[in-house]
Amino acid sequence: MFFSRATKLISSQHSHVSFARQRMRSSSSSTLSNMATPSSTNEVSLKGMWKPQLTKIVSTIGPTSEQLPVMQELVKYGLRIMRLNFSHATEEEVELRCKNLKLCEGRHSSTLGVETDKNVRAILLDTRGPEIRMGKLKGDFSGHETIDMVAGSTITLHTTKQYEDAGSTETDIYIDYPKLHKVLAVGSKVLLDDGAVTLTVTSVEDTKEFHGNVTCTVDNSGELRSRAGVNLPGAETDLPAMSSKDKVDIKYGMTKDIDFIAASFVQSAENVREIRKYVNECTEELGLPLGYPVPLIISKIESATALKNFDGILEESDGIMVARGDLGVEIPIHQVTNAQKEMVAACNAVGKPVIVATQMLESMAKNPRPTRAEVSDVTNAVYDGADCVMTSGETAKGKYPVETVGMMNEIISSAEQFSIARPDLVGTSLGGKIFMNKTDSGCNEAAVAKASVTAATKRQASAILVLASQSSTLPRLVSAYRPNVPIVTFTPSAKMAKQLIIHRGIHPIVGMLGGISFHKRPTAAINYAKAMGFVESGDDVVIVGIEEDEVEQFATMKVTSVP
Repeated sequence: MFFSRATKLISSQHSHVSFARQRMRSSSSSTLSNMATPSSTNEVSLKGMWKPQLTKIVSTIGPTSEQLPVMQELVKYGLRIMRLNFSHATEEEVELRCKNLKLCEGRHSSTLGVETDKNVRAILLDTRGPEIRMGKLKGDFSGHETIDMVAGSTITLHTTKQYEDAGSTETDIYIDYPKLHKVLAVGSKVLLDDGAVTLTVTSVEDTKEFHGNVTCTVDNSGELRSRAGVNLPGAETDLPAMSSKDKVDIKYGMTKDIDFIAASFVQSAENVREIRKYVNECTEELGLPLGYPVPLIISKIESATALKNFDGILEESDGIMVARGDLGVEIPIHQVTNAQKEMVAACNAVGKPVIVATQMLESMAKNPRPTRAEVSDVTNAVYDGADCVMTSGETAKGKYPVETVGMMNEIISSAEQFSIARPDLVGTSLGGKIFMNKTDSGCNEAAVAKASVTAATKRQASAILVLASQSSTLPRLVSAYRPNVPIVTFTPSAKMAKQLIIHRGIHPIVGMLGGISFHKRPTAAINYAKAMGFVESGDDVVIVGIEEDEVEQFATMKVTSVP
């Protein structure tokens, strides 16, 4: 069973007209005439009416985007989660990027006057992972040398220290995986440097326990650089869940209060359990307070083995990243889109967040406008039901990082609006399939969450206001039922807010209801939502919350108009 609810129209972030009054009713009538009218390109502001997109943006921060002025613009234009790529980032770079993100002004400080939490933006630590790589090229002292591989030639792959020290050549290449000969067979494929050069195995010294040679034929001509990545499509390796570098990086990241760990090259559910166990050990070693929220684990699916074990990985993970780069090398590239759709739908069905990543607006690393195919790619990720879409090199080292995030936000807005104007074309699967997590969907909070979404749809509400406690799962469950309006969530802590931001539709407000009695919170919540620009006078809103006392837990839901 999967989601069948189509997402309602949300307004552009730049709109200054009431969200409730702008929404388009589901219809099969043509919208082509509307598309022919140039859209408004008003400058994004941190004040005034604000109708944020439901699908979030994860942006990789790098040399061209790490300085405060650029990062402030990225925050203003829609960055919700900062990705730190620990395959490349140094400790000094991480320190700078974390510091500057905290300094960026968001709506908390610009409209509510909050100084302690200037913005609600999360940090995702992306591990390098237990990769297999080539060795350094012979004589490559600069790190920029290459060797030419010629189609039809023969090459031998070695795993001994002798060849590591000697350096790789056109005829002999060192691979840093001692059991290479145990996982390959005659006819197997070996892909070097993301598939730039493909090899076919012709013979294997499989009688040796370690360091058996593997002889291959070069399938296509191409250049190879030092330390290029190696992919073994379909091979079952015994790589660990984390490399020694990953462990150092994760522990260091926890001292920077990271919110998510994107675990690279996860192969099985056991890998996820190992990472979680290590995170808990780090919590004790670092002396973090008892009960302090640890980083959530987002498992990156980027191998054929991970696809085979996907159900178990999803069950153990807090979320999933569809990492299409290595996945497109590991499986036939024409199957990547199909795999993406299945994984997104599976995550939607159990109410766990999913990020679609890799080359979404890749051409904007060099150009101020994306290709039409890239626009379609982001649009279809929104239609599939992704909680987040991600930029990589476009914002880390590209020429147009701010324009990239702005363009992605516009694409998201257009897709979310069109889904309601023409549900007959988008289909009924927008925003995911029917939420059916048997553990969660049968609980009291899930029942209240479902009722709030139903009420919001019927009353054409502009927003759902969620009054959340520290331990509450209510905001996540409201998101799981895929409402078509922002889920304005009042949280008691910034940490909780940052870990909720990954979910589609959730826009947290931190700490504003503390010290207010439960019965007075709805009025206060409306006032703060109005101040933040989510709603305006005359809009309908749905307010939902869970109250606990020493005896029982009870839910409240209210549908009202904004005064």
